[in-house]
Amino acid sequence: MELNRRSLLAAIGAGTAAALTGCGTGTGTSAAGSADGPAEGEITLLTPIYEGAKGKKLLEGDILGGFRKKYPDVKVNVDYTTYDQLNEKITTGLAGGLLPDVLMMGVGWIPPFAAKGAIAELPEKLAETHDYEKRVLEPSRHGGKLYALPVVLDTRIVVYRKDHFAEAGIRKTPANWSELRAVAKQLTTKGRVGFDPFSINLRQCWETFLFANGGQLFSADGKKPLFTDARGVESLQFFKDLVADGSADYSRKTDTGAPSNVQTGQGSMMMTTSALWVQVKEQNPELIEQDKLGAFVLANRRPAMLQGGTLVSQSASSKHPAAARALVEWLATPESILGAAQQRGSVPGLRDLSDTPYVKENQFVDLSLKNLQHAVSEGGTAAWMEIREKIVPTLEPAIVGDQSAKDAIAELGRLAEAAIGRM
Repeated sequence: MELNRRSLLAAIGAGTAAALTGCGTGTGTSAAGSADGPAEGEITLLTPIYEGAKGKKLLEGDILGGFRKKYPDVKVNVDYTTYDQLNEKITTGLAGGLLPDVLMMGVGWIPPFAAKGAIAELPEKLAETHDYEKRVLEPSRHGGKLYALPVVLDTRIVVYRKDHFAEAGIRKTPANWSELRAVAKQLTTKGRVGFDPFSINLRQCWETFLFANGGQLFSADGKKPLFTDARGVESLQFFKDLVADGSADYSRKTDTGAPSNVQTGQGSMMMTTSALWVQVKEQNPELIEQDKLGAFVLANRRPAMLQGGTLVSQSASSKHPAAARALVEWLATPESILGAAQQRGSVPGLRDLSDTPYVKENQFVDLSLKNLQHAVSEGGTAAWMEIREKIVPTLEPAIVGDQSAKDAIAELGRLAEAAIGRM
């Protein structure tokens, strides 16, 4: 029996579909990115996602299996890497003139590599091929032009223990930082922190607080840091206040993949991503079965949810641009997106996928999709790749040492201005 589009998506969401066939869009004849002509030749895909044996099977078996059926004259070689190594691999490839044909990279990465001429402009019509949320597409642009398509999103939200709240008589989640600090104090006991903001990357955590405080990273043209104002200082100072209260502890952060403080009961609230749902399901399924976990969007002057994720782009130097363009489009189809999101516990940024079984089952993904209007992306300057690496080591001394929040933010501002001045 032939599956229609909706039933196919539902089947994949339920984990019952295998191959992804016949659902890609054509490469078209747009001159943008020089992708005219037939899709043929041998190309390379560089990706930091599709991790492990399951990820490799998903990509090479299911997703690329369907691609091969539609484009039999294209051979795809996959170069797997990690986000820790991705920037170096792209930069080295760019310097050596051996850049992969198709590159998957993070939110905030498009302006730097578009400015360097590393990636090709894509036809604007691709932004309308699927029902993208507007904010999901923003990180795919530079100078008003489209350079990438979204694959999966990774949002930052607050997850909390419902049973801890109930035991403390707390009936609602915090609506602002004043309430968050008070609730964190109330929930803190011997052996348990009320709030763990540190088990995700400090850069991502501080940015989420900055955005919730009504702040911005950079000016619209990307040439001036804006985080150096009171909003940025207050965001870092809030972490220092939590530590001073005893309701947060930088030394008790957990490593990626290890049971989190919320899972073990050593924390009542934490900043995290939607992927925690998948981790809990594997490590502590009873927490889900007993409905002990809840989530909410951080808010102060406004609600804000940091939107990270993975985008797919086409190399500007590909010798087979039509084949590269075809793969970019294929990796950004709803079917490919849903498979990648399900494997990682990530958020698919398409309205088409909001009612799939995967989204409905993962409550953290569902919450994220319902709050995409509050999503804010990091980056926004062509100097981002240099600046992003300096945020953690510059802000960390204010949390673990005696440096003031004001001085740490000022130092980061100077480093950012210097990086932008070198562009």
